[in-house]
Amino acid sequence: QVQLVESGGGLVQPGGSLRLSCVASFNGFSTYTMSWYRQAPGNQRELVATITSGGSTNYHESVKGRFTISRDNAKKTVALQMNSLKPEDTAVYYCNAPFRRPQPPWGQGTQVTVSS
Repeated sequence: QVQLVESGGGLVQPGGSLRLSCVASFNGFSTYTMSWYRQAPGNQRELVATITSGGSTNYHESVKGRFTISRDNAKKTVALQMNSLKPEDTAVYYCNAPFRRPQPPWGQGTQVTVSS
C-alpha cells in the first residue's frame, strides 16, 4: 500500500526549531523527487521545499536560509529541518512525490504552530 506518514510537528515559540519527518512506503523511493508542502487555514496548499533524486534542493522564497530539506533513501524518509520559525510558518505540513505516477495519496500531515 502506497503511503506517506508525516510526523514531528508541534507548538513552538517564534525563533524556535522543529524537525519534520516523512516516511514513504512505495518502491523506488530513491528515484523520485520529494517535496514538502504546507497549508494554512483558508489558504491553498503551497510548495515549501523540494529535493531531487540527486540531492539538489529548492525552497520557497519565504523559507530560504531557515529550512533545510534532506533525504535518507535507505530509510525511505525525507526530513525538513525548520529553524528561526515565524508565526506565518503555522500550517499543516505534508510531503509527497510530485512526479510519481500515480502520485501517492496525501497523508494526514503534521501540524506546526508557531506562537508565543
